[in-house]
Amino acid sequence: MKTVLTLILAGAALAGATAAAARDGCGPGGHRGPYGHCQPNGYHSGPGVIVAPRLVIGGFYPNRGYWNGRRYCERRERWHGGWRYR
Repeated sequence: MKTVLTLILAGAALAGATAAAARDGCGPGGHRGPYGHCQPNGYHSGPGVIVAPRLVIGGFYPNRGYWNGRRYCERRERWHGGWRYR
């Protein structure tokens, strides 16, 4: 009887430990990437998650063009005291 009870308690302890390990995520030194896969922290510039810079309206981005707030435009020109993107 003690053997059966010991096996049941050991099984419950192992089941709880594996659920906790799965819930912890990628572990120390890792984070979730854009597609849900684990990636190491600090691969490019120190520890932490790398965040892309915000797009600036009217800013020029190489190989893309000018960002007008909705889409990239090939060129811009002065128009009525502001900018017109084409």
